[in-house]
Order: sequence, then structure tokens, then C-alpha cells
Amino acid sequence: MKLLIRNLDRLTTEDELKVLFQEFGTVQSCDLVIDRESGASKGFGFIEMPKPGEAKAAIKNINNKTIGSNKIRVKKAEDKKPQS
Repeated sequence: MKLLIRNLDRLTTEDELKVLFQEFGTVQSCDLVIDRESGASKGFGFIEMPKPGEAKAAIKNINNKTIGSNKIRVKKAEDKKPQS
């Protein structure tokens, strides 16, 4: 299950995110979205967890948790709809 993490502190690293989510299960991938020009985090990213039960536990426990100086939001990522 792919999760969207929003409102991240710009200083949060992929490693910090991975450790946070690994408390609830296996993390398949972790991708922070980085601004191409500045090289800084855009404040959101994606975590992929192969087991839906673990992903749901992570959403329940991490959503609205304060990480760094921000209260983050975690939800299931929506699949991108193909452009018609």
C-alpha cells in the first residue's frame, strides 16, 4: 500500500521517515519529494508498505503526530488517473 505523507518539516530525512514507519511493519520504499532547483524537501513524500494491515496501523498511529516542528498527515495515496 502506498501512503502519502504531507506537511513534513523541511528538515525531515528519508531515513527518519523510514524508521518512524518501520515501527509498524516492513517499509518497501521511502521517497521524499525534492525541489529540483533548491535541492530542498517540498514537505511531502511517499512510503510503500507491502502489507495493508501494517500500512493501516501506521496511518492510524502516525497521522497527526508532530514530527520536527510540524503535525504531519498520513493517508493512503490515490492512484493517478490516466490522462485522457
